[in-house]
Amino acid sequence: MTIQPQPQPQAAPGAPQDPYRAYNFKFEFQGTVQAHFVKIEGLGVKLERILYRAGGEHAQVRAIPGRVEYLPVTLRYGLTDSTAMIRWLFEAIEGRVRRENVSIAMLDDSGSREVRRLNLIGSWPCALFAPDLDAGGNEIAIESLTLAYDRLELDDASAAPTSAPATPMA
Repeated sequence: MTIQPQPQPQAAPGAPQDPYRAYNFKFEFQGTVQAHFVKIEGLGVKLERILYRAGGEHAQVRAIPGRVEYLPVTLRYGLTDSTAMIRWLFEAIEGRVRRENVSIAMLDDSGSREVRRLNLIGSWPCALFAPDLDAGGNEIAIESLTLAYDRLELDDASAAPTSAPATPMA
């Protein structure tokens, strides 16, 4: 007896769907999941809007796309013994900028399935903010590393919903 995988339910057009939770994510660096990140912020892309008036059309202003700007992303993480990320920054400080492809993946509510993956192509560290140190406090030491990158890609293949196998047509 073969057990067939059950297809994941798809949201019907117009049907309400709960949004994913911002705390279910993973960050991959050098092919391994880095689990100590507590916050990722600033990830985005901006497409410049160039305004122009077509010849003879003085009453209407049109817009065309211009330059693409990829906004730096800041990774906040609890300070641990792991030094891979900070060593990457110090390589850049010493003039050896090493570009890496890194990934940020959003997970479903159970934390077991990727629902969206963004790849930051040609990433390199451009800023470090050490944690505030306070002998009278009891907070976790949170360090921040900011990454610049050349391009942002949506990776649909890794976050594709599971579906039933295709039935060949006769």
